[in-house]
Amino acid sequence: MNTKTFRLSNNTEVFYKRNENTPRIALCFNVRSNQAETIPGVEGMMARLFMQGTKNRSAEQIADELDANAIEFATDARADYIRLKFICLNEDFSKAIEIMEDIVKNSTFEDFDKELEKMKGEIIAELDSPRAKVVDNYYNTLFENHPYGNTNSKILENISKITKSGVLETYNSFLNNSKKVITIVGDIDPKKAETEINKAFGDLPESIEVEQTTQKPELKENKYKEIIKPDANQAHIIKGWLTETASEEDYPALLLLNIILGASGLSSRLFLELRDKKGLAYVVRSCYETYKQCADFYIYIATEPKNIEVSLKGFDEEIDKIKNIPVSEEELSNAKNNLMGKWAFSQETNNNQAALYANYGILGLGFDFNTQTKKRIKEVTPEQIQKCAQKYFSGYSVTSILKP
Repeated sequence: MNTKTFRLSNNTEVFYKRNENTPRIALCFNVRSNQAETIPGVEGMMARLFMQGTKNRSAEQIADELDANAIEFATDARADYIRLKFICLNEDFSKAIEIMEDIVKNSTFEDFDKELEKMKGEIIAELDSPRAKVVDNYYNTLFENHPYGNTNSKILENISKITKSGVLETYNSFLNNSKKVITIVGDIDPKKAETEINKAFGDLPESIEVEQTTQKPELKENKYKEIIKPDANQAHIIKGWLTETASEEDYPALLLLNIILGASGLSSRLFLELRDKKGLAYVVRSCYETYKQCADFYIYIATEPKNIEVSLKGFDEEIDKIKNIPVSEEELSNAKNNLMGKWAFSQETNNNQAALYANYGILGLGFDFNTQTKKRIKEVTPEQIQKCAQKYFSGYSVTSILKP
């Protein structure tokens, strides 16, 4: 693999991967602040305002320039970091870097009130979706009193507390008190890439290691939360547990447990048992979501309201099976093949590869994390799957239900 890792003069770590004969280059710039989000939504607001103008360009000029050069540019706030990324034609790399540099260094955060109102409207519209609402309720409950629980509903509750001065304070921490990682994937001369990245971002404040300022989330009791949505015509149910995350020993087994239970579509146990055999589900699946400090594993079903209790019982039955009966070698082998296939498909584009490597880098997992994890997945045994299920599914859980 044609890769290179180097550091800028300010200690920012850069990972470069050359994929020859690809027409577009992707760059991902991740920043993890030493300051945990104190007001829900302030980091998301900052990320939105990055696109609303700089000292050199208005929002309209940024949009026109990106459009004229076919540059796709996005900024977003994720659970553990802020991400800026672009994908452009090879010949437009310098232009894309110039625009990103301007946005990172010179954003004016104008149109604050207008953008805040726009964000509020988008959140209200999003939470009108029953599925989005039940997921929001689940995470809000699971990560109560922790920044990971700063869901859309939490942002709405606190939206009056988001101020321009708060955004500027967050931006100051973003620049001066943070770890910075850049990844580049595409067909570009490595010397040219290194020169341009150093010129654009090597003079930013030094990249530092981030200390954990919040306690690791804990679940000390079973929690059950219902939402009544009078106009809903389905019931939406989520049941989930806290688990180990990507940096820990059980990660490969948890990935495979997710595939076996509900993430492999038509062949998953939940689909076969709850939808095909019992006819309970419109949609049923499982999800394993990882963060820096922890992870969660949940089961989700959309069903008729009359089926709530029998669906919860169906969850328990499938959990009991995987806890008490070892999976067969054939089922485990199929799960491994399914997972490897999903990964290969999801990593086909330069854009997805750059985002993946940047995620590994900013979370301290190492840029070779994907390669190492694939090796570990191949070694997972039925016994490890069973122990994993017993370990996590015997702990406290959160159940979130939305119904008419």
